[in-house]
Amino acid sequence: MDNEKFANSLIIDDTVYETQLTKKFRQRKTYAKPDPRLVKAYIPGIIREIFIKPGNSVKEGDKILILEAMKMKNTVTAHRDGKIKMIRVESGDMVYKGQLLVEYE
Repeated sequence: MDNEKFANSLIIDDTVYETQLTKKFRQRKTYAKPDPRLVKAYIPGIIREIFIKPGNSVKEGDKILILEAMKMKNTVTAHRDGKIKMIRVESGDMVYKGQLLVEYE
């Protein structure tokens, strides 16, 4: 049953094309618009340094933290102006891709 395919027709310039959509494709995670109040890790790594505290105001481009991955230090910067509500990680924490790091108010 894993190889079960679903047929759909597509008509372009009076020509009928048949497409095959797999069960895996139909069960994929639906797209969710990113929340601008959340800063998530874009790669897995280790938090080396945090430059902000809850309640701090930041401007777009300000340094938030250093995320080290594969011996490279990546500076995570504020993507918008705002006030920091909560920091979800501490220096030395290992994080995975997509993990919540910081919340804006």
